[in-house]
Amino acid sequence: MAQYRLDRLLAEAAGIPRAEARRAILSGQLAADGAVCRRPDQKIEDTAALTLAGRPLSWQKYVYLMLDKPQGVVSASRDGRDTTVTDLVREQYPRRELFPAGRLDKDSTGFVLLTDDGVFAHALLAPKRHVDKVYQVLLDAPVTPEMLAGFAAGVVLADGEAMLPAGLEADPQDPCRATVVLHQGVYHQIKRMFGVFGAGVCALRRVAIGGVPLDPALGPGGSRPLTGAELACLRAACGAVKR
Repeated sequence: MAQYRLDRLLAEAAGIPRAEARRAILSGQLAADGAVCRRPDQKIEDTAALTLAGRPLSWQKYVYLMLDKPQGVVSASRDGRDTTVTDLVREQYPRRELFPAGRLDKDSTGFVLLTDDGVFAHALLAPKRHVDKVYQVLLDAPVTPEMLAGFAAGVVLADGEAMLPAGLEADPQDPCRATVVLHQGVYHQIKRMFGVFGAGVCALRRVAIGGVPLDPALGPGGSRPLTGAELACLRAACGAVKR
């Protein structure tokens, strides 16, 4: 079990500045497992039950959020010009250093995973893990048999880089719409793959990561914590262990 300074745990659990957390501890407002704590630098296990002035507090070692990224928002922690994915949740998690575990282009939409667990994010993004990601795509031309065969075999990009085989399925109601399943992450990969066949991508939306679908109830800019089952599914997909 990990141990943390009491003032840090309180600041993050209550969403207050560290200085305010210290004052609350010194004044005897905080209890851990029923015992009043008065030392801000006291080390405590992250499993301890905290109460502030008699009110139970919940504290998570790490945060894992599902976000429906809107168009025009950048997949970054900070940006000097544009709104970032972390800006969308900063009010709810003011003390957390969240970052996107994977990127979507500025004009693309859909599932972005936000976390502050670097080890988990590294496992999820590791090229050797081949974690599936599912996208809905709108093209400026219909899906052709050549595209289907090329994606299944592994597209060789214009620069000579060979992609892993990928799933491609055309919408039976609209052949300009398709579902793509990738097992790797390369810069502008889907746009470059379709570009080999002379087709342009008009819209791109990620709808699932590692077997976890994007919650349709969120809507653009909406977010929520992953459920235990969803997090377990992602851990299994990337081989990460619970810490």
